[in-house]
Amino acid sequence: MNADCLKLTIYFGERDRAEGRFLADAMLDRYERHGLATSVLLRGIEGFGAKHRLKTQRLLTLSEDLPMVSVAVDTRQRIDQLLPEVTALMGDGLITLERATLVAGELDEIAPPEELAEATKLTVYLGRNERTDGQPTFLAVVDLLHRHGVAGATVLLGVDGTAHGVRERARFFGGNAKVPLMIISVGAGETIAHTLPELGALLERPLVTLERIRVCKRDGRRLADPHPLPTGDLGGLGIWHKLMIYAGEEAEHHGHPLYLQLIRRLREAGAAGATSLRGIWGYHGDHPPHGDRLLALRRKVPVLTVVVDRPDRIHRWYEIVDQLTDETGLVTSELVPAFRATGPDLLEGGLHLSNP
Repeated sequence: MNADCLKLTIYFGERDRAEGRFLADAMLDRYERHGLATSVLLRGIEGFGAKHRLKTQRLLTLSEDLPMVSVAVDTRQRIDQLLPEVTALMGDGLITLERATLVAGELDEIAPPEELAEATKLTVYLGRNERTDGQPTFLAVVDLLHRHGVAGATVLLGVDGTAHGVRERARFFGGNAKVPLMIISVGAGETIAHTLPELGALLERPLVTLERIRVCKRDGRRLADPHPLPTGDLGGLGIWHKLMIYAGEEAEHHGHPLYLQLIRRLREAGAAGATSLRGIWGYHGDHPPHGDRLLALRRKVPVLTVVVDRPDRIHRWYEIVDQLTDETGLVTSELVPAFRATGPDLLEGGLHLSNP
C-alpha cells in the first residue's frame, strides 16, 4: 500500500490539439513514457467547460467534439515529474490533483485511515475483457460490492490508458482485451476494507485506489451537506470541491433525463463546467446491478456527472443538484486540493497541493 500517491484528472475536448495532433494522444504518450501505474482515458456523452459551449452526443453537429476525461494515478514523485509536460500541452481545460492511497498486488484487509473511515471511494482498474469463472471480471466485482452492501458502483469503459506502466489502447480491429476500464464505488470505510481480500481474489493483478469522500444524498434522502470550507488554506493555496452524481440513464426529473437536466441547469446558472460519463454496468443504493442488454427497448446503464468548482460556488450548484435528485441518485462531495482552470482570458488556480 502506498499512501503517498496523487490522482491527476484532466478535463478537455476531444478535438483539442497539441504538437500537431490530438491532445489525448499527446497526453497518453506522456503517461506511457513515464510508465504510470494506471491511467484511463474516458469519452463523455454530455458536458460544457469554461466557454459554456455545450458538447453532446445527442446532436450530430455537437458530437464531433465530445468532452474527454483523463485519470492517472501514481506516486507523488512520478506525478510531479509529469506535471510540467502536461501543463505545457494544455490549452483550455481543467486539471485537478487529489490525494489517493494506491494498493497494488495482494489485497489484504486494512484498518482504514481516519480520513477514510466516514466514507471511501474505491476505484478498481482492470482490463475490459479480463474474466473470472467464465464471466467478465467487472461483473464479478460489481456483484461482490453489491453483496457486501457498498452504496454504489459504476463501470466506465476507457478508450486508452496504461496498466502497470504499459499502454493499452482500443483499436478498430482486435479484441482490446487489455484496454483499461475503471470501477468507481462508494461505501463506508469499514465495509470497503472488509471487501478488499475477496476483491483481490477476483483480480489477476490487483490495482486499486482509496480516496476520502462524503455521501450527501442517496435516493432522494439528504445525509449531509458538502464540507464547509474556506476558499483557501492557511498558506493561501486554493481549496476546491467536486460533486459526483451517480444515477441510471433512465432516471428522470419531471419527465426529462436527470443527467441532461443537471447539465442544462448548471450551464444556465453559470457553473464552471460539468461532464457526464456513461457507464456500461453498475448500481446505486438497493437497486440490483444493471447495464446494457440485448433486445432491451430502453437503455439501463449508469451515468456519472462530475462538477468541480470553488467552495463558495459549489454550494450554489449543490442546491441545483439537490432539487434535481429529489427521488433518485447518489450524490458525493470530495475535496480538491489543487486545481488549474484555463479558458478564454482565464487562468485560475495552481497545481500546488493545499492542506484542507
